[in-house]
Amino acid sequence: MKSGFSEKYKNVYFIGIGGISMSGLAEILKSRGVNVAGTDMKVSDTTKHLESIGVKINIGHKKENITNEFNLVVYTAAVKQDNPELIAAKELNIDIMDRAELLGHIMAEYENSIAVAGTHGKTTTTSMVSEILLCANTDPTISVGGILPSIGGNTKVGTSKYFVAEACEYFDSFLKFNPLVGIILNIEADHLDYFKTFENVRKSFHKFAQRIPENGMLVINGEIEDTKFITDSISCPFEIYSTKDKNADWYAGNIIHHSDGKNSFDVYYKGKDIGQINLNIPGEHNISNALAACAAAYCLGIPFEKIALGLSNYGGTNRRFQRKGTYKGALVIDDYAHHPTEIKATLSAARNVKHNRLWCIFQPHTYTRTYNLFDEFVNAFDEADKIIIADIYAAREKDTGLVSSKDLAEKIKEKGKDVTYIGKLDDIIKFVSENSEENDLLITMGAGDIYTVGEKLVSMDL
Repeated sequence: MKSGFSEKYKNVYFIGIGGISMSGLAEILKSRGVNVAGTDMKVSDTTKHLESIGVKINIGHKKENITNEFNLVVYTAAVKQDNPELIAAKELNIDIMDRAELLGHIMAEYENSIAVAGTHGKTTTTSMVSEILLCANTDPTISVGGILPSIGGNTKVGTSKYFVAEACEYFDSFLKFNPLVGIILNIEADHLDYFKTFENVRKSFHKFAQRIPENGMLVINGEIEDTKFITDSISCPFEIYSTKDKNADWYAGNIIHHSDGKNSFDVYYKGKDIGQINLNIPGEHNISNALAACAAAYCLGIPFEKIALGLSNYGGTNRRFQRKGTYKGALVIDDYAHHPTEIKATLSAARNVKHNRLWCIFQPHTYTRTYNLFDEFVNAFDEADKIIIADIYAAREKDTGLVSSKDLAEKIKEKGKDVTYIGKLDDIIKFVSENSEENDLLITMGAGDIYTVGEKLVSMDL
């Protein structure tokens, strides 16, 4: 696709190029003939892949990496203002743009763009839409926040008018997008280190809906509290989907949860049964995600039979109820869930998979989220038989001393749950190896590095 943006910016530098979204955007620009380079803190499979397609990678942030050769520098929200490369770009008067703004520019060049928003479920639903578009032979460009096996990574560069991407609300990033079709999966209190209040979260999603043009479409979950607040004063039409309300535009009926963890359901559009969908992944939440993907694809004219086939092809993305292997006859699953609602949904889905005891090995992600949603976290593990709480993964934050994983474990224990606080990951591995049994289901859960626990257990069993 001819790109006016890449005609203006022929030499682009990415600060934090190894990130899941940044690497994808770098690859898209590289495919358009742009000279791309960037920095990351360490070598990874992602940086190696970028080097293999001709992207110059620097390890370590250094002022001298930025030269007059570049006419645009792109950075992520995680990059601080005192970053030496960002400072150098300003000193050289090079144009500067954050990741979300770049994604918005790229999205604007596609006639049929789909942006998937929501507090959770974005990666899964974006992947589902991607599978549908691939099945329909539309040759889409894809930017997803996880590794999608069918495209061999997180990015696919297509040649058609179709583009699908996640729309993250953090820092109001998605307010820089102008999709033709927008999906809102859910709206809950999260990222309160930025938004401060839940009301501000809701206002941000409303502004996102307002960015969809008159000839576009908003697909919104009818189970969101007060959907009218979101749909009020928007210029585009909207359709509501639901797994509970038969009167919704899109409704999932006759739901069957199979013992192997798979799901099937009938799709009703405007009250008419238009066909059945079979999912190879578990969970009520994924039925809802599939229904949203179905609605978005259908409004772009994708035939239902292609939608159903695409969704049946979807086997999950990395870190989303991902089967890692077995340990002494116990199934090991990894999941990215780090919000109380996500935890509940994942554990509920796990209940439909045949098992003996259900273990949840959870690593809280950031101090602010753990503190702001503490009571919700306490009540999120009811479906688990055995719970392990690891130390909080700090990510971008410093320990405030206001909350700890030990505090969380103690409160969960007061509910009568079998919970153990084990701070260090190596100690968790030892505990699980000594206490798990055949036919147990072991789920590592969180957005940090907790997945390494499951990987090491599986490797011990080889």
